Amino acid sequence: MDWGAIFGNAAVELISPTTAAYALAALGLAIHFGFTGLLNFGQAGFMLLGAYGYAIPALKLGWPWWACVLTGLVASAIFALILGIPTLRLRADYLAIVTIAAAEVLRLIFTTNTFNAVTGSANGLSQYQGDLLAFNPFPEGRYGFGPWVFDNRVWFFLVLGWIVVAICAVFTWLIMRSPWGRVIKGIREDEDAVRALGKNVYSYKMQSLILGGLFGTLAGMIFVMPRAVVPSYFQPTLTFVIYAVLLLGGAATILGPIVGSIVFWVLLSFFSGFVSRAVAAGWFPFMTQVQAGQLRFILVGVAIMLIVVFMPQGILGNKKELAFVK
Repeated sequence: MDWGAIFGNAAVELISPTTAAYALAALGLAIHFGFTGLLNFGQAGFMLLGAYGYAIPALKLGWPWWACVLTGLVASAIFALILGIPTLRLRADYLAIVTIAAAEVLRLIFTTNTFNAVTGSANGLSQYQGDLLAFNPFPEGRYGFGPWVFDNRVWFFLVLGWIVVAICAVFTWLIMRSPWGRVIKGIREDEDAVRALGKNVYSYKMQSLILGGLFGTLAGMIFVMPRAVVPSYFQPTLTFVIYAVLLLGGAATILGPIVGSIVFWVLLSFFSGFVSRAVAAGWFPFMTQVQAGQLRFILVGVAIMLIVVFMPQGILGNKKELAFVK
């Protein structure tokens, strides 16, 4: 059993671009669910719009990177308006139903062969990072230390992703300390009381839905930068994994989504390497490598369950949040 490789691969996930993307998407859900009380089950849809909103203009229209980012953000805001206008005046479960259905409809639209010339259908899109890579300050080659040895492209996307996460985390911390943030948290606790104070609850909910969706859009861009855009990445399970990350770190916290993403991906990488090598070594003769791939999710799920049992408010949460999360 090569424990060095197992722990090394797990350590890589501490700072990987994927970990940053999940942290940012979970931070968007923290705004929705943790601070406002909105049940958005379609964060994968916002991430999909970010990924394709960047890739399509870059490949098909030759737009610069900033225009591609803006396209994704505008598409996300429109998507949030379409979802929020008919649902935010109703009970929370209506938003949950609409968002999970809308996200899946989007994924199927981008998968269909009808728009293959634009979306690439199930094969997706690739080689759209050229304009952004022109700003890569890292020289060509592979370098780093310990398990963190990457090529210049990965270093660029890694640093860029975590810079975006840091900016969004600081921005969230600031707005949640502002009068706007206090209203948002008041809506989470008792929206009737907030409405009685003369606040337009519907408007605040819409603003929260758009803002958290924009974070999800940026997360989608970060997630696909080191790889191709494939619609199968954005299945409903993606949203549920992000919720697991959020609740693991703490639902109504700023650093909770970041810590939750790191813990989740480190655990997943560790169990993936351990189970795969254990099967290869004959420790589990009754199990195939395919079955081992599913076992890692079971082990991660058990680990998360234990954390939730002993720390139900999340790793960085507090008991005041626990009543709402329950």
